[in-house]
Amino acid sequence: MKAVVFSEPQGSLTVETVADPVAPPDGVVVDVKANGVCRSDWHAWMGHDPTITYPHVPGHEMSGVVSEVGDDLLGWSIGDRVTVPFSCGCGACAECDEGNTNICENEYQPGFSAWGSFAEKVALPYAATNLVRIPDDIDFTTAASLGCRFMTAFHGLTSRVNVQPGEWVAVHGCGGVGLSVTQIAKALGAKVVAVDLDDEKLALAAELGADVIVNGANESPVKAIRKATEGGAHVSVDALGAEVTAGNSIRCLRRRGRHLQIGLVIGEGRNLPIPMSRVISLELELYGGHGMPARRYPELFELVLSGAVDLNAMVGRRISLEEAPAEIAAMGDFSQRGLSVVEF
Repeated sequence: MKAVVFSEPQGSLTVETVADPVAPPDGVVVDVKANGVCRSDWHAWMGHDPTITYPHVPGHEMSGVVSEVGDDLLGWSIGDRVTVPFSCGCGACAECDEGNTNICENEYQPGFSAWGSFAEKVALPYAATNLVRIPDDIDFTTAASLGCRFMTAFHGLTSRVNVQPGEWVAVHGCGGVGLSVTQIAKALGAKVVAVDLDDEKLALAAELGADVIVNGANESPVKAIRKATEGGAHVSVDALGAEVTAGNSIRCLRRRGRHLQIGLVIGEGRNLPIPMSRVISLELELYGGHGMPARRYPELFELVLSGAVDLNAMVGRRISLEEAPAEIAAMGDFSQRGLSVVEF
């Protein structure tokens, strides 16, 4: 099969012919039909994840068709249309027993724990716990677009900070994660302030429903949010994962506001400073969000099929596997508008 491969951190990203994967006894092989390009893939290539071994194939926002089924797996067949969350559970630990497969004690991440889906085929273990059947009315590109960013935003807004109709939600960063937050928050009946440094990204956020947009290069995001929301956001989301965005997210909250950290914090910046005195004095709540359990996909599919969100509006580029190496490398300069998806 063809796959995007790199052999060392920040090494050449090349499309090579490699051996086809074999289905693990408890898993499947999926013929990949679409795969999103995520900044986490860039982090993997940059060497920010010490668990990765080389050579390596990245990719974790996938959809496709089952082409091989492991000997021990029941309930799945060749030809099934499937996707999978990026954070997979083992199905046997205490967290998995409680349904929290996204924070499994033995977490498996395609494209990090093992070879991923920037390839014509990908092997997936723990299929009984994590494999998700795609409804016939949802195409492969849409299913792949639900991966990492959109489902993390959905889980964070609904299960972690419990956004309510009429609340103000501030989102810091209008990449794939921030645009997902914007659409989902609006679908939940909230009002949205979107913050970025790029006018084109802000324009897209406005098209997707943001009530107020703020260019942080021209004005203080904290002051602008407090003014627009008449006292501060009820919920604020760091959708980027940086010291400035996390700090602004906490500082723009009203009393007893909720901060949600879903922008990936990794490498040298993993230990962000927190304005803890403000957290104490305003009784703020801080939440983390990490992926989404596979069991919640039906809710996500229902949201898409209802028309409440439009993932196609978020897809900025549809590219080939041969174009993927350059697209992964470009994630470091935040140049993408919306999502880029590899279509096979």
